[in-house]
Amino acid sequence: MADKLSAPFVLERRFAAPRELVYAALTEAEHLAHWMTPPGMEMTHCSVDARAGGVFHYAMKPRGVADAPSMWGKWTFRELRVPERIVVVVQFSDAEGGVTRHPMAAQWPLYTLSTTTLTEVAGDTLMRLEWHALDASEAEEAIFNASHASMAQGWGGSMELLDRYLAQLLGGQG
Repeated sequence: MADKLSAPFVLERRFAAPRELVYAALTEAEHLAHWMTPPGMEMTHCSVDARAGGVFHYAMKPRGVADAPSMWGKWTFRELRVPERIVVVVQFSDAEGGVTRHPMAAQWPLYTLSTTTLTEVAGDTLMRLEWHALDASEAEEAIFNASHASMAQGWGGSMELLDRYLAQLLGGQG
C-alpha cells in the first residue's frame, strides 16, 4: 500500500559548499551534532546508522538549562543515495528509540516523511527539503499543515546554523 501523504512543507536553501560535504553534514553524527537543533537548543545525544533501515537518534534541550528535560527524536532512513537524496521517516521518540507523541502538540502526526535532494549549482549546493505528514488522521494533517509557518521559522534557524557550520569547515568566516 502506498503512503498517505499530506500537502508538503517545502524549504529550499543554497549553500556555498560542495554537495558531498552537505550530504555528510546531513548523515554523519560528527556533523549533525554541531548544527541540527533550533537556535537556543543543544544536542545532548546523537547516534547515526546511515543506511536504509538505520536510525539517527538524538536528544536536545535548551542551551544552558541544566535541569531541562531532553526532547528525543529519530529519523529512520528509507533511502540514501550519496550525495544527492535522503529519505527519512521522522518521529518524536523516547530515550530507547520508541515512538512517542510530540511533547508539546498531542495532535502532531506520529510519523512524517522527509525527502531531501541536493543539487550542484555553479559549485554550490541547492538543498530542497520536502516534508509531509505520513499516514496521518485528518486532525494530525490539519495541525501539520497549520504549522508550516512555524516550521519555516524553526528550520530557517537550523539552516542558518548549518550554513555557518559549513563555512567554518571550509575555512570561511562563521
